[in-house]
Amino acid sequence: MKKILIIEDDLLISSLVDFRLKKEGYITKLVVDGNEGVEAIQEFKPDLIITDVMMPFKSGIELIHYAKKEFPDIPIIVLSSLGEEEGVVLEAFHLGVSDFIPKPFNPNELALRVKRVLN
Repeated sequence: MKKILIIEDDLLISSLVDFRLKKEGYITKLVVDGNEGVEAIQEFKPDLIITDVMMPFKSGIELIHYAKKEFPDIPIIVLSSLGEEEGVVLEAFHLGVSDFIPKPFNPNELALRVKRVLN
């Protein structure tokens, strides 16, 4: 079973993502800020990271930078309401993210994109 780390400070969104991905058969771990995200990447060894951009302590961009430096083969999907801020999206892709999903999002589309990234 593939393991997915969800780094999201909005508990409603993280619960929705968690529920949908567990329904697809994935093992998930939820954390609520960038610092917890760094620890979870090291300990949980995920097959995929889903992260927000704006979070407490470390931003999603800082977290992506860390993850791609230390674990370059782990794909990352950014799930963020910053879709209209082209600079943030471009920076995330420049750092090596696999996909960007703007909030609000369709949980079925998220599940399809996760499956595509992991295959």
